[in-house]
Amino acid sequence: MIGDNHQLPPIVQNVAYQKYSNMEQSLFARLIRLGVPHIQLNAQGRARSELANLYNWRYKNLGDLKHVLDNEEFKLTNAGFLYNYQLINVPDFNGIGESTPSAYFYQNLGEAEFAVALFVYMRILGYPSEKISILTTYNGQASLLRDIINKRCTNNPLIGMPGKISTVDKYQGQQNDFIILSLVRTRAVGHLRDVRRLVVALSRARLGLYILCRVSLFKKCYELAPAFERLLQKPTRLLLLPTEQFGYPNENRQKQPLEIIDTQHMSHFVSEFYSANIEIMKGRNNQLEKEQEEGDGEVMEVVVTTEETSTTTTTIPVVEIPKEKEGEEEEEERMEEGEVREGQEEKKKEEDRNKGEEKEDGPKESDEGAIVFEQVDFERLQNVPKYG
Repeated sequence: MIGDNHQLPPIVQNVAYQKYSNMEQSLFARLIRLGVPHIQLNAQGRARSELANLYNWRYKNLGDLKHVLDNEEFKLTNAGFLYNYQLINVPDFNGIGESTPSAYFYQNLGEAEFAVALFVYMRILGYPSEKISILTTYNGQASLLRDIINKRCTNNPLIGMPGKISTVDKYQGQQNDFIILSLVRTRAVGHLRDVRRLVVALSRARLGLYILCRVSLFKKCYELAPAFERLLQKPTRLLLLPTEQFGYPNENRQKQPLEIIDTQHMSHFVSEFYSANIEIMKGRNNQLEKEQEEGDGEVMEVVVTTEETSTTTTTIPVVEIPKEKEGEEEEEERMEEGEVREGQEEKKKEEDRNKGEEKEDGPKESDEGAIVFEQVDFERLQNVPKYG
């Protein structure tokens, strides 16, 4: 049995079963609690060391696998950002923090707008959209994020959709290179007080994690203190380096980053930044489309298995057949398969013409002609061809 008892337990809808029968406790967690002998893995291979440091306090002696220390992608900093992770304070937007359009349907428009603007900023720099996921701790906020993304990004081929918009609970077991996380609440911590949910939220990112929240609220939560103490070691205003581009070395980083104050500042900056870089984005998009078209017709691998069960792989160039040639081949096939049928159809047309000439002075044909035609076809199909 393999699992992680430090992450979210099963969801039990019935409160009585959950609270009084302890049915949300998994069998795995129960066996460990009862002292059944077990082995705890002590190395992670998903995230940068600095990201893993945000949640490794929940695991005994958790270190990093060798590839995390050696691979270049874990060494390079995130283009356009001063830090690879940041806790970002989001003040009230238009005088409003969290809201509840219906009971327990928590939303935060300021954080949602900030998250979408941050996603657009990353796309302008060239980050692949599928490498970015936007997570939140509430279904209401996930719904709001989808609405804003659909309005601002879906129909724009230069921006597109993020890899995933989901809640933390539903995203358990998944990962992405870059995570934008919205914590939503501004009046009470809510169900993020469950440390297991926080561990899931912090451990979804591989290369970059940017958390939007009301810092003054969450830093006071005792249960979350170990993680937020680490997060608060960096400034709580987003610091950007907009002169950098994704995929290019960024060793000589500019000294003065751009400091984002609030949601309005972020939205205004991203709007101007998009307008200034739209031609670059179009060129990048055209280049990607060209590379994809060239890649579609390069090679095809065919696996051939012999009677002796040995397998060989042959690389065959994929050659597109000119449309004219395709048409000729299809015409030949049609001629070969339908010679008899075409002959019968010609004969029938000739008979119809003769009948029409005979009845030229008479009344118009009624629907009986169609019925007779169907009967003729039916009778003709009764002569089933015999093979071999």
